Amino acid sequence: MMLQQLREEVCALHAELPKNNLVAWTSGNVSGRDPESGLIVIKPSGIRFENLTPENMVVVDVNGQVIEGSHKPSSDTASHCYVYRQRPEVNGIVHTHSRYATAFAALGRPIPCVLTAMADEFGGSIPCAGFALIGGEEIGREVVGALDQCPGPNFAVLLQSHGVFTVGKNAEAAVKAAIMTEDNAAIVWTAMQIGTPLTISQEDIDKLHHRYTYVYGQ
Repeated sequence: MMLQQLREEVCALHAELPKNNLVAWTSGNVSGRDPESGLIVIKPSGIRFENLTPENMVVVDVNGQVIEGSHKPSSDTASHCYVYRQRPEVNGIVHTHSRYATAFAALGRPIPCVLTAMADEFGGSIPCAGFALIGGEEIGREVVGALDQCPGPNFAVLLQSHGVFTVGKNAEAAVKAAIMTEDNAAIVWTAMQIGTPLTISQEDIDKLHHRYTYVYGQ
């Protein structure tokens, strides 16, 4: 079986989505790209999270053609592949409809960077791209266009009236970005119910992001 280690990793990371209340029923997906072969492991379409196994993950090439697997790949495969083709530094992508972040998407509004945690992780506000239908590359085009506003290395983008896409240097980083997106969206939404959140200067946001990216951690 091809890419067994990546299959196991992507399968295990899918469990983080329901555990962190980022998805409902079968919605949402994780993919990971193998840097050496360029092949992508992605969730099969319509399979419940508790029924996912490394064996039923689907392997596709960067154009979305199934290389290995007995199930249809996620309906978002074409968009994942579009992002991978356009952004060679990206090796992990996550899509969710997490509640608070998607509430901003329903309004077509970005999540403003008013928290140090957002500055740390994303280096700025989380942008909201336009509307696109599911099934083709259109969502991927919207994501790539919005990513130009993000300093990286992990990015998050809202899709108008749809949900969240996050990308990272690997699948785990993309899952972390999805979790952080929802956590910060919930806090910002709650703050907006109380009043107008205070702003952080771009200079301080840049300093926070640099420290977190290059100094924080082991």
